[in-house]
Amino acid sequence: MFVEYNANPDKQVVGDCVIRAISKATDTQWELIYADLCVQGLIMKDLPSSNEVWTTYLLENGFKRFELPNSCPKCYTIFRFSEDNPYGEFVVGTGTHAVAVVNGDYYDTWDSGDEGILYAFKRIGGNRNA
Repeated sequence: MFVEYNANPDKQVVGDCVIRAISKATDTQWELIYADLCVQGLIMKDLPSSNEVWTTYLLENGFKRFELPNSCPKCYTIFRFSEDNPYGEFVVGTGTHAVAVVNGDYYDTWDSGDEGILYAFKRIGGNRNA
């Protein structure tokens, strides 16, 4: 089920989807995730919002890449993924957008449930900020 969610302290909705998603999936303040991704981006010499930066950040902070059905990648939507995963904390990516899925609900500033997902990360261990 879609849950409207915006962890951004100023309620902005442009360019920080991955920060909002990781913030929700780890129950960590938006500002801390933003700072962590900036540091990770600096280390990697890339922008904090780049897929490679936040993927590395997740893998180094208690997440594991989750295998998705391969039959029709664009057909496997955020909504369907959330139905198929009623337990756990995930960050899912569409290639251009990121969303938190927590215990079967997907959290976003808009109902992105029809968006096809390309990859997902499941929280296995704790985040150092949580």
